[in-house]
Amino acid sequence: MKSPVVKRSIVVGGHKTSVSLEEAFWNGMKEISGMRDMTLSELVGEIDSNRQQGNLSSAIRLFVLDYFRTRATPTASESKPQS
Repeated sequence: MKSPVVKRSIVVGGHKTSVSLEEAFWNGMKEISGMRDMTLSELVGEIDSNRQQGNLSSAIRLFVLDYFRTRATPTASESKPQS
C-alpha cells in the first residue's frame, strides 16, 4: 500500500533538506508559490524563518491551511446581507 505522505528534497536557505507532506499540501504549496511569483524553495524558506515552533512539515501544513482558509473566509462587505 502506497503511503499518502510524499518525501521530497528541497533547498532551504542554501541547505538541502527533506520534507514529508501529503500530495495535497505539495499541490497547495505549488499553487501558492505560483501566485506569489516565487520558487517553492523561496516559499519554504519564508515559512521556515517565520515558524515559531514544531517541525518544518507541520509549519508548512499550517501555512497552507491558513492560506486557503483565509481566502475562503468572506470579507465583512461580502458577508453583509443584501438590501
